[in-house]
Amino acid sequence: MSAYVLSIVSLVGINIILALGLHLISGLCGQVSLGHAAFYGVGAYTAALLAKAGYPIGFTLPAAMAAAAVAGFVVGLCSLRVREDFLAIATMAAGFIFLGVVKQNDALGGEIGISGIATPSFGRDGFVALELVTTVLVILFCLHVRRSWLGFGFSAVADDDVAAQMIGVDNRVYKLTAFCIGTALAGLAGGFLAYYLRAVSPDAFGFTTSISVLCMVVLGGMQSITGCIVATTILTIMPELLRFADNYKLLIFGALLFLTMRFLPEGLGGLLALVRRKEAGSP
Repeated sequence: MSAYVLSIVSLVGINIILALGLHLISGLCGQVSLGHAAFYGVGAYTAALLAKAGYPIGFTLPAAMAAAAVAGFVVGLCSLRVREDFLAIATMAAGFIFLGVVKQNDALGGEIGISGIATPSFGRDGFVALELVTTVLVILFCLHVRRSWLGFGFSAVADDDVAAQMIGVDNRVYKLTAFCIGTALAGLAGGFLAYYLRAVSPDAFGFTTSISVLCMVVLGGMQSITGCIVATTILTIMPELLRFADNYKLLIFGALLFLTMRFLPEGLGGLLALVRRKEAGSP
C-alpha cells in the first residue's frame, strides 16, 4: 500500500473517531454541539505539547483524551444551566473561546501553532496500524454503548427528557456522561491528528471543522453508527478525489445538510436500513 493511500486511510480513521464522539453527544443523547472542534483541538494540543516534551504516545493519547473530557465536562456543566435551544450557541461559544486562547498564547505557538512533533518510535506504518486498531475498538465501544443501559438512558433523554426524568432517568448525569465520553473521543482523534500532521495550528479547529463533523453525523443519520462511518468515509475521501471541490467544501457540506434534512432525514443509515428491509422482503 502506497504512502498516499496509507495517509488517506489514516485520515479516515481519525475522522471516524471524531464523528463518533459527536454521534454519542448529538445522535444518541440529542444534544446539539457546534463546538466539537474545540475538544478536538484540546486533545491535539495536549498530545503535541507532551510529545514535544518527550513523552511516549502511550502516555500522550490518554492524556489528550483526559484533557478533552475535562473540557467537555466543564462545558457540559455550564450547558446544563441554559435552555436547550441555547446549547448550540453555548458550545459554539466554547469553540471561539478555545481559538481565542490558543491564538493569543505564545506557549501554544500563537497563530502558527506547534510543529516538529516526532513520529512514534515504532514508525509510520506502526502508527497507522495503531490508529486503525483504535478506530475499530472505538466503533465496537460505541456499538456496545448503544446496546447497553447507558445507551437506553441516552435515547430516553434524546426522545423526551421530561418523560425520562419521570421514569427515574437523571437527565443531568446522562447529558454530562455523553459530553465527557464524546469529547474524550474528540481528544483521542486530536491526539492522533497531532502525530499524523506532525504539527497543530488553530486553523484546523475552527467553526468550519465543527460544521464538517456535524455534516458527517447528520448525513450518516443521527441514530446510525454504520451510517455515520459511511458518511465520514465519503466526506473525507471526496475532497481527495475531487480536488477542485475542496475550494467549495463549505458550499457542498451546506447543501448536503439541507438536502439530507429535506429529503433523507434519517440519513444514510435510514437508507441502508430500508435497503436491508427490502432485501429481506419486509414491508
